Amino acid sequence: MPRRPIDITVPDLSGKRAVVTGASDGIGLGLATRLAAAGAEVLLPVRNPRKGEAAIARIRETAPHADVSLGELDLSSLDSVAALGEALREEGRPIHILVNNAGVMTPPDRQTTADGFELQFGTNHLGHFALVAHLLPLLWAGRARVTSQISVAANQNSIHWEDLNWERSYDGRRAYSQSKIAFGLFGLELDRRSRAHGWGITSNLSHPGVAPTSLLAARPELGRDRDTLGVRLIRALSARGILLGTVETAKLPALYAATAADAQGALLYGPSGPGHLGGPPAEQKLYSRLGSAEDARRIWRVSEELTKVPFPSS
Repeated sequence: MPRRPIDITVPDLSGKRAVVTGASDGIGLGLATRLAAAGAEVLLPVRNPRKGEAAIARIRETAPHADVSLGELDLSSLDSVAALGEALREEGRPIHILVNNAGVMTPPDRQTTADGFELQFGTNHLGHFALVAHLLPLLWAGRARVTSQISVAANQNSIHWEDLNWERSYDGRRAYSQSKIAFGLFGLELDRRSRAHGWGITSNLSHPGVAPTSLLAARPELGRDRDTLGVRLIRALSARGILLGTVETAKLPALYAATAADAQGALLYGPSGPGHLGGPPAEQKLYSRLGSAEDARRIWRVSEELTKVPFPSS
């Protein structure tokens, strides 16, 4: 049976500036395309300029008059994050939408970032934490909506507080869960602090469900030379319309969280189908791992110490 089309309406974003990490392919490219088509000026901070240029060409196939540009960003390097932040602060242009979408998933062996952090924790969480800190004046100025992309994996396992960098033992899936739990706690704490200090930022969370994106595909740079069995199974189920979403539907929760007039801070948006694996986007019950305000304050403090990038206290 053919799939029933699923989509949402994006409001007019003319005059808004949007930044989307991980927008050179997959969900991020889909998000950037929809934001640009709605009139936003979209910045794609990418690690690979060649892939970034190809992404811009694809966006303009859909939206010929799109206002899109590239920035240079490697979230696994705090120096790279700081350099982008400095460049954008020098431009001084407010940011109205920030979608923290980029991520890496389950390298088979432990790898580290340029700064020595376990790759998933360092990229998925600490890199984005530092990016938001560096962009804070521009987010204030734009009274921004900040949407942070987590995962169904944030509803599993826990934070490895005694060994955040997985130096004593490494489990790729548990380390991935940790990175997304930490990132989700950060997104919720950002909204709390914005409310408390009058920053004017609305911060919420999204997750894409399960869809055949590139996260589990062959990634030689991560030590994965071929597609995993998991991604092959996901592709087969998705193609048959069984439970799972598609790359096209997987972007919708973040798109809704970042643009919908009724999307609110401190909430989680994801697919509303069975098991929240696919289907139209909707508000969802917050995962139990994200419910502790003390854990959120703790990961915030630890992240400031590890990145050496402090947020203002007021």
